[in-house]
Amino acid sequence: MQKIRSTFTVSDFIIDELNEIAEELDEKKSHIVEKALSMYFDYLEAQIADKRLDDIKNGKEKVIPAEEVFKELGL
Repeated sequence: MQKIRSTFTVSDFIIDELNEIAEELDEKKSHIVEKALSMYFDYLEAQIADKRLDDIKNGKEKVIPAEEVFKELGL
């Protein structure tokens, strides 16, 4: 997997905590941030899935049966 350098701004409290944790665990800060974001994205994906289910239940979104999709695609 390719690594891409990125720049972003966070509060000094977060940076202080990140520095302390990195030192305590003897881990690179970038590794900790990457793991934390990955875990948070998993959490957000679950929230998105719940929202989509709610939208389907409330009639805001409709479900298209797989058979219709396959038929339209000629499969």
